[in-house]
Amino acid sequence: MSATVEFLVHYGYFLLFAWVLAEQLGLPIPSAPLLLAAGALAGRHRMNLELAIALPIVTVVICDSFWYQLGRLKGMKVLRRLCRITLEPDSCVRRTQVRFERNGPWELVVAKFVPGMSAVASPLAGITRMPLQRFVLFDGLGVMLWVGAYTGTGYVFSGDLEDVASHVAFLGHGLFAVLLAGLLLYVGWKYFNRWRFLRKLRIGRISPEELHRRMSAGEDIVVVDLRHTLEFELEPQTIPGAVHMDTTALEEAVDVIPRDREIVLFCSCPNEATAAQMALRLRNRGVTRIRPLAGGLAGWRACGFPMLALESRDENSDISGPVRGR
Repeated sequence: MSATVEFLVHYGYFLLFAWVLAEQLGLPIPSAPLLLAAGALAGRHRMNLELAIALPIVTVVICDSFWYQLGRLKGMKVLRRLCRITLEPDSCVRRTQVRFERNGPWELVVAKFVPGMSAVASPLAGITRMPLQRFVLFDGLGVMLWVGAYTGTGYVFSGDLEDVASHVAFLGHGLFAVLLAGLLLYVGWKYFNRWRFLRKLRIGRISPEELHRRMSAGEDIVVVDLRHTLEFELEPQTIPGAVHMDTTALEEAVDVIPRDREIVLFCSCPNEATAAQMALRLRNRGVTRIRPLAGGLAGWRACGFPMLALESRDENSDISGPVRGR
């Protein structure tokens, strides 16, 4: 058996714990290959199968509970920071919000298998005030399925372990360098994807100060609130005069969107991802006088500008009407 496999046998439990912990804390390092290896070693009676399954399950549930509590305490700030740590595109927040609304707590069961959603599902459950008992139940079920799937696959195909080890044995200590290079390439690929995503969203924004000044001067500006329903529950206020539309409805209304008025879109996503993406799509369809609000709703609030409670504003979703920024 190769020195690498012997290393995994000797330090396997600690390595399994540390690697899974690092991934669940947000570092962009996949632990699925290590779960496969642990299952394969258990199949060759070099690791204890029960411990190889229980250790990562306990680790993940503890980490997910930490993110859940952090989401309850810090709200959307957690998701903004987490998207930067994990190098996931910021649009993963909106995708997870939509799936949460559609699937409820069952989304936690499949989240670990969906790239980009695993990192944000637990804090989003806390942000939306999902009951702790329900969170633990569904998250625990999802974690057991995730760990069991990879570890079980490694266990079933454990007979191939010796063949794999013999094929890579010629690398000797160089195997570590190869694995490290692979990890660095993976992180570099994730970083490149994030850079490309942010570069795509590099569109001219309007500052909260400029928008407030122009609205106060009575300029004819349409302000559109693109926040998801879940975000309204967290922040039941909006910019005075804003029209609430979801992204699907706004894109379907492209033919009636006024071309002679400036349109400002805002959301509460990291890097204004939803607003910027929608502005780009509508510009490609001929709506040129459209910009996202820099900093989104948080940027507007940070400037101390007026906010309007949702229950006291007009629920007008017709962007072609006489809604005027005020």
